[in-house]
Amino acid sequence: MSTDFRYPQDDTVTASEGLTPSQTIGPFFKFALPYDLGSGVVGPDHPGAFRLYGQVLDGDGQPIPDSMLEIWQADPNGDLVSTPGIYDEPGGDRFRGFGRCGTDEAGRYEFRTVKPGAVPTVDGHPQAPYVAMAVFARGMLRQAVTRVYFDDEAEANAADPLLSSVEEERRRTMIANRVEDGYRFDVRVQGADETVFLDVFAR
Repeated sequence: MSTDFRYPQDDTVTASEGLTPSQTIGPFFKFALPYDLGSGVVGPDHPGAFRLYGQVLDGDGQPIPDSMLEIWQADPNGDLVSTPGIYDEPGGDRFRGFGRCGTDEAGRYEFRTVKPGAVPTVDGHPQAPYVAMAVFARGMLRQAVTRVYFDDEAEANAADPLLSSVEEERRRTMIANRVEDGYRFDVRVQGADETVFLDVFAR
């Protein structure tokens, strides 16, 4: 039997095993975590479909290869999915409003989605189009939540109440940049250029 992970390690022959070392998160039960629809909020032939992609980076700018992202959003009319479940037939093309994607070895992720319509606040104030994003990564006890706005919605972004409440120099960390085949949005979980995350769990 291997003693590589015995604790304490100073005497792996006669010493008792000692206490089990603590860990920050896990273990996880992953049943149904990967699923067939995966990162496709819409099917490949859905009108207006594009790539929303980027990297998840740590405080040193290094990729995080084993993180997971989830997104939720409204459809192009600004309507949220209200029917239970997101199941679609294989090859289906309907709007599902939700996507889940793990990062690869270079910390890259990619969703296939459409531009959401504007959803007003509960008091009727207009908001800019946005995608809600949750980031799960090693060492995080709780997912980090942010919004992804779009750089070609400058007028709407300027009037958005949440984005306007963020310090001006940090707003860019919540804005995806238009590229030839969609939008790029890099997530930085720490550091001077950290993505603005929202305290959605505040009591």
